[in-house]
Amino acid sequence: MNINELKFDQNGLIPAIVVDAVSKQVLTLAYMNKESLQISMEKGLTCFWSRSRQELWLKGETSGNYQHIVSIEADCDNDALVIKVEPEGPACHLGTKSCFTKTLWQSEELHEFSLEGLMELLRGRKEEKKEGSYTTYLFEKGLDKILKKVGEETTEVIIAAKAEDKKETVYEIADLAYHVMVLMLQAGISLEDIHKELASRHVIDHKVKQEKMTK
Repeated sequence: MNINELKFDQNGLIPAIVVDAVSKQVLTLAYMNKESLQISMEKGLTCFWSRSRQELWLKGETSGNYQHIVSIEADCDNDALVIKVEPEGPACHLGTKSCFTKTLWQSEELHEFSLEGLMELLRGRKEEKKEGSYTTYLFEKGLDKILKKVGEETTEVIIAAKAEDKKETVYEIADLAYHVMVLMLQAGISLEDIHKELASRHVIDHKVKQEKMTK
């Protein structure tokens, strides 16, 4: 589709929901007019229309917290956008990663899970040293202990996979993933670091496939 198929409101605006392309966390809700949307597509950076200031607003121009656009998608009615980005800094003017931080209601039965949330929990165990926590115990013991556990869990994955036991393999991979995340925190490696590395390999792999097809 093209920009002329979008349905802007009576003020020439369309709501844009900005989402972290990696974590899928909703970062903010802003508005665009046709000009700001065109600028966004040309620059690959989010540009909005400020309703309060009545002017164009390139996110990060003053703060440095740019949002690099991965994709822009319209809804089924063409009157709302979802913009997936890789943010350089917080989305909110209050300094938080997302503007959505106030829980209005939460289910007691259903619980949201994400690798980012788990990473934050592990980081908390590292910084706050919660008594009785296995994660805190690993951090207190240090790198050698963490590496030993990663090695042990890797072996467990191999044994389960060799036995073709899917349930046990899933269980052991989850254990390994947890210990690798502990190692990442110990080594100062973020999920974003891994995401960027894998993304760069995807591009390389894509190019290799293209080269093979042309030969």
